[in-house]
Formats: sequence, C-alpha cells, structure tokens
Amino acid sequence: MNKKFTVTSFREFKEKGKKISMLTAYDYPTAKILDESGVHAVLVGDSVGTVVLGYEDTIKVTMEDMIHHIKAVARGIKRAFLVGDLPFLSYHTGIYDSVRNAGRLVQEGGCKAVKLEGGREIVENVKAIINAGIPVMGHLGYTPQSINIFGGHKSQGKTFEVAKKIYQDALILQEAGVFSIVLECVPYKLAGFIAKKLDIPVIGIGSGPDCDGQVLVIQDALGLDEDFNPRHAKKYFNLGSVYREVVTKYIDEVDKGIFPTIENSFTVDDEVIERLEND
Repeated sequence: MNKKFTVTSFREFKEKGKKISMLTAYDYPTAKILDESGVHAVLVGDSVGTVVLGYEDTIKVTMEDMIHHIKAVARGIKRAFLVGDLPFLSYHTGIYDSVRNAGRLVQEGGCKAVKLEGGREIVENVKAIINAGIPVMGHLGYTPQSINIFGGHKSQGKTFEVAKKIYQDALILQEAGVFSIVLECVPYKLAGFIAKKLDIPVIGIGSGPDCDGQVLVIQDALGLDEDFNPRHAKKYFNLGSVYREVVTKYIDEVDKGIFPTIENSFTVDDEVIERLEND
C-alpha cells in the first residue's frame, strides 16, 4: 500500500465498509516497520507513559514527552496517518491552552491530527482546535486520563445511563467536527450500535468486532511484557521471551569469551603494533 492515508480516508473507508487498522508507536524504528507494513494509521498515545516510560498511569505524561516521541515516530512514517495524544491537563484548562498545545503537537511534533479524551465537557475546545485547522479524533468510554474517577481500569457503558451518555457524547463530537472516535473498553453491542449510528468511523480498542476499525498497543501485540495480558488485546507473538533468550545468550557468550570474535573486530597492520612495542 503506497497511497497516503489521510483524514479523508477515514470517511471513505467507513462509506465503503472497509476496516481501518491502527497501531501505536513511540519510536522511529517501530514507526518505520508499521508504515512499511501497510498499517493505515499510527497513534503516539499517552500510553507511552505506561508502556515506555514506566509510569503507573498516563497522568504523569507531559507535552514535552509527547512532542519528543511524536517527532521520532514522524521521521519513520511516509504514508500512514499520524495521530498524537494531547496529554493530561494540556486541554482541560481552556480553549487557548487546547489550541496552543494541539498546535505544538502538529507544528513541533509532526503529527497530522490530535486525540482528546472526553465528550460534551470538552466540546468547545474540540471546536476551537478544528477551527484552527487541526483535525481531531475523539476518545470515549474508558478514558485513561480519568482513571482516578473510574477507580481503576474498568469497562464503561454497562448501565443505561452511562451507555446513553457515551452515545450522546459521540453524537456531540461528530457534530463538533471530529473525523473519528475511539471507543475504549465499551461493551461490544453498544460499540456496534454507536458505529452504525455515526457517519464517522469508530475505532475500537476492547470494544468488539463491529467497530469500523481497531487500534492496539504494539507492545501488547508483540507480547513484549510477558506478565501483561489485558483482555482487550491479542498477543500475536511472545517477543518478551525472545528478548530474554537473546540477552541471556549474550551474557553467557561474553562470560565464556565466545563473543566477540575476530570477525566482529577491526584490524590494524602488525607494523603499528610492532612500532608501539619498540617505541
């Protein structure tokens, strides 16, 4: 797939009934592999905090963290659509901060769109960002930046009241002009219902097969953390065990003098060594 995936491609895929694939990336080599493999969109999520930086949650992630990683990912992408997360408190303090920080992710980082968590409570900020010429992707359901309100990692939308709010917020965001909405850890029947009702694509994560596309954290797909097996993810490979095997073998070979060999080393004329000995 050589054609660039753009913001208009999301709507086109929805209209044609084609699924959208999206994966996270936080560094240049990963982004390059994802892009060359043909993924439609790449997300530099604030999940970088928990996946890469070792934070307990995403709340500690800063604008500087996001810009640093978005810049690295942008260098590895030629055709996929790049979305960057606005981190905690970067858009909650008013329209000015929302537009300014969204602009920084685009101008300094190099992403093509930004993603915000929340619905009606941030809709005016969403409108302002879009009016500034920056595409916005919404994010509803389980929103990690609100983990302290939810009381942990919990599926959202199991009661009528919460399900109704998520649905109404999706309609509000669509009316505001977002080009797509991520539904995270929403019951699959509710996610499928919302996807059918909206004109814009719904990208699911832990929200079932009836969404218009899917997003997954690349480290989860690769099985990099052997002890982390979230219900919403699929582990396609146990890369963590491969890492461990490689490191263990490397340590053993260094200890036994197996690595490095002459083939792994550089040469110098014997005359140089002889002159050093006689100097």
